[in-house]
Order: sequence, then structure tokens, then C-alpha cells
Amino acid sequence: MRDASLPQPSRPAPEYEYRTITLPRGTSRAQARQLLTEHAEYGRWELARVRLYVGGARTVQLRRRILRVQRSL
Repeated sequence: MRDASLPQPSRPAPEYEYRTITLPRGTSRAQARQLLTEHAEYGRWELARVRLYVGGARTVQLRRRILRVQRSL
């Protein structure tokens, strides 16, 4: 059991920026994979969510961590 009077180390939650990409119905899996691979390699995006709709359209949500620079002086 931990003592409540001890200060807990505080770590800020990672902050992300998001990008939503909508892929139309006729997009093949290979084309979608190529598009997402390019975003991951060159833009440092990672896959957060994929939604597949009844008509065949896909909505892809990508995220990447926001890098904050702290002042050194």
C-alpha cells in the first residue's frame, strides 16, 4: 500500500496530432497499404483507427506525437 503523503512523479500525457484520410470505395488494399506506408515512413504517422463503412469506403485516422522543444537557458 502506498502512502498518500508522498509526492507522485508527474508525467504529462503524450500529446498527439491527428490526420483523417478518407479512401473511396474502389481503393484496393495494396493502394491503401502503399499510401499509409508513405505517411508512416516520411511523415512519422502511425495508425490510430480504421473504419470500414457498408458502401466500401474507409476512413483512416493517423496520429503522431507532438515534439515540444524546451528552452535550455
